[in-house]
Amino acid sequence: MRDTSFNRILFKKKSLMLHKRIQLCYILLLSIATLGHAQEQDAYFYHSYEYGSQALVHPLALILHGGYGILAMENRPNNILDFPYAAGWDNVRYNLSHPLTAIKSYGWKDFITSEIVPFSVNSKRAQYWPNYTMHLLGGGMSSRMMSEWFEQHQIPHPRLCAVATMTAYHLLNEVVENGDFKGYNVDPIADLYIFDPLSIVLFSNDNVAHFFSRTLHFSDWSYQLALDPWRGAIVNNGQNFSVKWRLPRSEKWHLFYNYGNHGELGLSCKLDQERSISFGAGLVAKNLVDIAGDDASTLRRLTTNLVTTAGIFYDRNQSLLASVLYAGKLEEYLRINLYPGFIRFGRFSPGLFLMLDRHKEWTMGIHWQHALVGLAWASRDRQVDRVEPKQNGG
Repeated sequence: MRDTSFNRILFKKKSLMLHKRIQLCYILLLSIATLGHAQEQDAYFYHSYEYGSQALVHPLALILHGGYGILAMENRPNNILDFPYAAGWDNVRYNLSHPLTAIKSYGWKDFITSEIVPFSVNSKRAQYWPNYTMHLLGGGMSSRMMSEWFEQHQIPHPRLCAVATMTAYHLLNEVVENGDFKGYNVDPIADLYIFDPLSIVLFSNDNVAHFFSRTLHFSDWSYQLALDPWRGAIVNNGQNFSVKWRLPRSEKWHLFYNYGNHGELGLSCKLDQERSISFGAGLVAKNLVDIAGDDASTLRRLTTNLVTTAGIFYDRNQSLLASVLYAGKLEEYLRINLYPGFIRFGRFSPGLFLMLDRHKEWTMGIHWQHALVGLAWASRDRQVDRVEPKQNGG
């Protein structure tokens, strides 16, 4: 029998070599995506509109929306000032530095079938769903949108700046999702080593960008992110995307899907050449739940509880002007967003939002065109109702 200590040393060396190769592949993929940055690119996802959700597009806003998106869950504290960033970063860095060890502890079969391959429709084993919808497609579109934003604002090396923006976005996202957990977590391995770089490469292709922009009308419909300085809380945050596919033999009706940490499937109707109204129903993530069971102290397996939701949306040229979302089983059951351009007070057109909860309390806020974040205030301190995700063996 071979010496076990020798086997451990050999495994660590192989793991380190694989990690270096993964890093090289990551750098190579990102290098491919940034080639030809001097060449002017077509605007598929950023159009410099002075109204709607497009008026709020900004690299730092994107980082905050995507990085803190998980805090929209009911059982995650939304105070960003007291967040354990150092602990989150240390654990993400450890897992990224030891991918083989983390995956081995999680189980290679479970890793592939739950994180990579669309194998199961069971929500407890479908961690691949946000990997494809949010990281691969949403992240790819966002990277291309940011590249177009930097180019239209005449920032040198726009594609390289877009890659830097997306890297900051995804690292913050993983740190916030990890929180103060210490142990094996394979989610950042799948996201940062596989889906995120592939997304940037995928949408750097003009044919792909053209299909998603012109055929599917893929658009960013993020909320109007705001800070509540009295609580140190981030509210009304979350990156959302909309898809419209024209129904056969119809110029007016489209199949419609709006998603983020939720998903509403329905129909969209063109009112005229610019404006559309859409409606849909589906599911929204309520809480994060750890299903690691007896291994929860050293291994993370997160899923979500889903409840029903429905919404109605009004847009102009795929730039969202107003939305109303209702989910009766959520604590915050009603969310109304009126974007800049929907209402005007003379030459001033602010964005406004209102969220109501089941205790008849409210959070409201105001946003401004091209502002990084808006200003929010609440009728009471609602952070006390939020707790960390609890273990659930079921």
